[in-house]
Amino acid sequence: MSDFIPGQRWISDGEAELGLGTILNVDFRSVTVLFAASQETRTYSARQAPLTRVVFGSGDHIESAEGVTLTVDDTKEVDGLVIYIGIDAAGEWHELSEAKLSDRMQFNQARDRLLTGQVDRNDWFDLRFRTLHHHHRISQNPALGLAGPKIDLIPHQLYIADEVSRRHAPRVLLADEVGLGKTIEAGLILHRLLLTGRAERALILVPDSLTHQWLVELLRRFAIEVTLLDERQSQAHGEANPFEAGQLILASQQWLFANPHRQSQAEACAWDLLIVDEAHHLDWTPEETGPGYACVERLAAVAPGLLLLTATPEQMGLESHFARLRLLDPDRYHDLERFRAEEAGYVRVAEAIDALDALPGDAAALDTAATVIDDADSRALLDTLADPESDSAQREAARTQLRDQLLDRHGTGRVMFRNSRRHVGGFPERRLHVARLDPPSAYRRVLRKLARDEDSLDELLIETGLDHPDVMLYLDATYRALDDDPLNGEPWWQIDPRVTWLLERLTEMGRDKALVIAHDRRTATDLAEALRVLGGVHAPVFHEGLTLVERDRAAADFADAEDGSQLLICSEIGSEGRNFQFCRHLVMFDLPQHPDQLEQRIGRLDRIGQRHAIEIHVPVFADSPGERLLRWYREGMDAFSAPHGVGSELFDAFGDELAESLLDDEALAEVIDETRALFDAKLAERNAGRNRLLELNACRNERADAVATAIRELDADRALPRYLDQALDIFGVDSQDLGGELLHLRAGPQMLDGLPGLVKGEEGFTATRSRERALARDDVQHLSWEHPLVREIMERILDGTLGNTALALLDHPAIPPGRVLTELVFCTHCPAPTHLHVDRFLPPTAIRVLLDESGANLADKVSFTGLAKNLQKVKKAVARDLIKSRHEQLRDLLTRGESEAERELPTILEAAQSRMRERLDGELTRLQALARHNPSVRQDELDALRDERAALDTAIEGARLRLDAVRVIVTVDKETRR
Repeated sequence: MSDFIPGQRWISDGEAELGLGTILNVDFRSVTVLFAASQETRTYSARQAPLTRVVFGSGDHIESAEGVTLTVDDTKEVDGLVIYIGIDAAGEWHELSEAKLSDRMQFNQARDRLLTGQVDRNDWFDLRFRTLHHHHRISQNPALGLAGPKIDLIPHQLYIADEVSRRHAPRVLLADEVGLGKTIEAGLILHRLLLTGRAERALILVPDSLTHQWLVELLRRFAIEVTLLDERQSQAHGEANPFEAGQLILASQQWLFANPHRQSQAEACAWDLLIVDEAHHLDWTPEETGPGYACVERLAAVAPGLLLLTATPEQMGLESHFARLRLLDPDRYHDLERFRAEEAGYVRVAEAIDALDALPGDAAALDTAATVIDDADSRALLDTLADPESDSAQREAARTQLRDQLLDRHGTGRVMFRNSRRHVGGFPERRLHVARLDPPSAYRRVLRKLARDEDSLDELLIETGLDHPDVMLYLDATYRALDDDPLNGEPWWQIDPRVTWLLERLTEMGRDKALVIAHDRRTATDLAEALRVLGGVHAPVFHEGLTLVERDRAAADFADAEDGSQLLICSEIGSEGRNFQFCRHLVMFDLPQHPDQLEQRIGRLDRIGQRHAIEIHVPVFADSPGERLLRWYREGMDAFSAPHGVGSELFDAFGDELAESLLDDEALAEVIDETRALFDAKLAERNAGRNRLLELNACRNERADAVATAIRELDADRALPRYLDQALDIFGVDSQDLGGELLHLRAGPQMLDGLPGLVKGEEGFTATRSRERALARDDVQHLSWEHPLVREIMERILDGTLGNTALALLDHPAIPPGRVLTELVFCTHCPAPTHLHVDRFLPPTAIRVLLDESGANLADKVSFTGLAKNLQKVKKAVARDLIKSRHEQLRDLLTRGESEAERELPTILEAAQSRMRERLDGELTRLQALARHNPSVRQDELDALRDERAALDTAIEGARLRLDAVRVIVTVDKETRR
């Protein structure tokens, strides 16, 4: 009983999280302790209470119940209670009884935990040190933020993601052609910005038909969880702003654009990044602004970062393209006529860049290049390139620098990234298969009536309620409108030869899958019924009348390689956004009227990564408007061979004439000739001007290769599996090797709560460290240093107390028993706002100090790994007794260790500042030079970079050391161990 006195302060060995306890009562059998901070009371056996007395020594910091902090100078004992004598921040001396210590004093620091007898397992200490080491190493890898996502390492995607995500508040237009991966680029940019702390909140606006696809894509490829917001979810929040329900919000454009109240709520939030998919649907002219455009314009004005995604930036005309750029930078793009003039001048720049390859030795090429060079630095590079006496290395360096300067300084390359298929390469062949069918008699009657005279066409339009030229092109819809009587009428699919033709094609395809697209929703649903009745083929249907879940279910059934459907039947909506590249057969049951829609259809299959030729099957009725439309596509613009990017301009120019010529072969021939002439001219213009500049600037292979190399190094990092094995074991995660480089992870019975993807009692998930394996299966996660589970484990270790104290025994013949070594791990601490991403230059850096009893530092002579493998564990009760018996000695060694570590700090900080200045000064110099030539460099970008440099300089200069972990090592011999 004499060991415990009311008012003394003790902590629980088994429940240290209860905080500082106060002895309330004690008798011969029990002791009662109040843990006021956690409002808990415990009663223990007086003889074997798992408690440790808390006594602070000279130099320790303590806090009174009134919140006054003292530095302990001395102590005395009065009636069994310790009285602390210390000095406060104002230099005043105080005496403080231990009974009046703050109940909320935390023992998180390694020093406090060690001296109060709280020690962890040795393997926890080892894991903590290794976590510091790996975090330091990974934080400085140039691929950080790009290595974790489940993606192929495609150069142009990596270059764009790396270039854009390095910028302050990036505002760019991602405009790659269909199938080149704009969604992946946006996901990579978002992932890196989130991982590095440069963005915390993002609003993602996509077409309604793509919301669920984005949700799944972000989760599966990038492990990014977003909140999908719609009206039902919004109403569930009552009066609260639903856009505050999560950090990352995904919403339908149609829903938000039609709801002014929800728009105002979205605009009231602080977004770091706004992402808008299918941005070409935003309507704007100098005279009128559409509601969608106006909404995005207001949101873009308050969000520092903006990503606009569109595959057709110029196809809808220069005015529409200008409207997109105007959202990115309204100050730079404010005058449409001035923009037209700038666009015309890009031809000269493209010609100058091409001329560089002819130097030296070509006087005409020299003159061409000189016409766009207007500063001394560039002129000096041109002189070096043109000088026949320069060696090849000098000329190649000058050519590269000059080319990069011209690309940086001219055109919209800083705000717009556009890769084309011809520039990227590696795409499959497209093969067109046309089936010329005889129309049934009912269709022939309609065609004869249409050909009779214009009055007949007008009558038919009135009679059917269809639009022109739909009534001519979609004969099944016309037939339905005229004869759709459920009692007497014969369904169109019973007379339409395209249905039996399709059944025959399916038989020829064997097990190959086919995507079928029809213009009309009713046609798609009727066709599915026809295939079921006539051929016993059950096919899911995908159309705008289905819910998102129903659409996803249909797409998933089609995607299932083993048991899924052979075909999927879509209305026109099936040609927007979805990726069906696992399929190589596309059946166009009819033809769309607009070239962009035609390309959208083909683009569902013809995407980067497609390994087979695309087989395009088109049935047409002989001598019908549909066959004439096919001729216009094939002969007027080679629409089926490859995407050309000028279809919208051609349709704007000849769409009306085309509609009028669908019943007249001679008139059609004229339209085709005129279309072809404009098509050839537009391609020549595109190849010469802005698009040529954009293609040259959209992927700089040297940068892309460097990023890909850094990612492959992280993929092959042998330290990751070793680290994971130890970490998963300590955190209580069960790991089962499934073979084939696959692991199944699930929560073990002792798992720490809150680990991503793991819940006790649930199945867990399958993962692999192989990028190739992960890409092959949607249900397999990619385990990397950036995986949420790995990041959470590392953050918990670094931010918490796990493993920051330990005690071990060492049996070594050269060291007498009873000696004490202290292994101290100090860590740089650099408080700074997360958006500065100071870890790029000064991640938490460990300094290891190993002191013997004399205070000599043995760290250089004894490695961490070499020492750790010779240490032996000790029971906690023994460890506490050893620490209690060596209190004063340990305090002295802790103080000496701090002095040893402080000697290394200046060198670490100097190296960090040097790295920061080299990188940011170089970028600032480049941007300042660029701003003199290219107004796309915003002033706020320059100011932000200067501010960032100054803030980083201050933060790094103010970095200090903190004791992160300490291990006491006591030497023993075999007899002592026994």
